[in-house]
Amino acid sequence: MLPAEYHDKNYYIMKKISFFIILISLFVMNQENAKGQTIKREDWTLKKAKIWFEAGEWKNAWKIVPHPSVNIQELAYQYHKNKILWDKVFTYLNNTKLDTLSPGKYVLDGENLFITVSEGPLKDFEVTKWEAHKKYIDIQYVILGKEKMGMVPIQKVSVLEIFDHTKDLGFYTAPEDEAKYYEATPEAFLIFFPGDAHRPSIKIPGFDADKKLVVKIKAD
Repeated sequence: MLPAEYHDKNYYIMKKISFFIILISLFVMNQENAKGQTIKREDWTLKKAKIWFEAGEWKNAWKIVPHPSVNIQELAYQYHKNKILWDKVFTYLNNTKLDTLSPGKYVLDGENLFITVSEGPLKDFEVTKWEAHKKYIDIQYVILGKEKMGMVPIQKVSVLEIFDHTKDLGFYTAPEDEAKYYEATPEAFLIFFPGDAHRPSIKIPGFDADKKLVVKIKAD
């Protein structure tokens, strides 16, 4: 019978081998993407996505962390489908003093990628609405202050107002037992994909206003 330490050693060796196999597959996928090959959503298993996500290179040195609510698999897929855009925005966020930005629109790549900065009062919960987009992904980051943001899967909502394709905006109602609410602060950014209905700009006790940026990045 083999000693326990033999099994332990084998376990860690196999774990390292598995890790390097996944890293190699990620490298191959990146090379295929650079050559214009098709990136498929199903290529991104949760295990692969976590390794890529936790490595953190995709943030291009931006020190703000992603909120735990971020869908890691969808992020990995969308990033690799439009890597140039995602790299461009995170480079901008890392190299810009965000607290000095004036309210307004900052275009980084035409209609494919732009940022809006707002500064002003937050809203009571009752007057906020669930919203969602089809063309764009939202990266929402509170630069100064705090606010509450809600999230619910788009499959759970009901239409409140007909979707406006010109504005890429629809409003919805959602069952509260399906919704999750998060405190958005300068410590983390949230990402809302087309599959995520969201309810931003909700007032938090002690914070009547904030300064926030919203990145609009083209969705696949």
